[in-house]
Amino acid sequence: MRSLSEIETAVKRASRAVGYSWGNSEEVGKSIRQLELFGFQGIKNLNKYYKDKSTKKFEDLNLISEINETSSDAYCPIILGISFLDQIKSVENFKTIKLKKIAYPVIFLSFLSRASEIIGKKIHIRLDQNEIMLNLNVNICSSFLNQEIPEFANELRLNLLIMKIVLQSQNGTVFTNWQKILL
Repeated sequence: MRSLSEIETAVKRASRAVGYSWGNSEEVGKSIRQLELFGFQGIKNLNKYYKDKSTKKFEDLNLISEINETSSDAYCPIILGISFLDQIKSVENFKTIKLKKIAYPVIFLSFLSRASEIIGKKIHIRLDQNEIMLNLNVNICSSFLNQEIPEFANELRLNLLIMKIVLQSQNGTVFTNWQKILL
């Protein structure tokens, strides 16, 4: 059993060894650490991805738009995640973000979870037929009960959620209502 710090350090070094820059390797280390913290199989999926990366071509998506489709096999989850983090302040204005063909979406989820914390909004994800809720990088809830997140996703749809607080002044009760922005 390794500590989270050991996991992060080992992942950084492995990422650098397969060709990512030190900056990108650090981002991957933080993200895989988060997956392991939340009980997902981050190391296992990253190892599989790095093995596939040596034999398959994955497309890099550097500019996120509302609809993103690839002509190749699938998007690289690492470059996609880093691009999402880098552009979070501009993509948070999108109502819905659709991504087609993503390799190892569980790796991408860790970047999205961190983005949720940065913008202070929950992120609702529909991954093919399953749903995932990212809660400000505090937890990840999903409908993947007793099953692993697949290695390939045909479609991923993101909706950012805003928090609306309504105060009831008569008895001091605070109601919190999470509301989706235009599904």
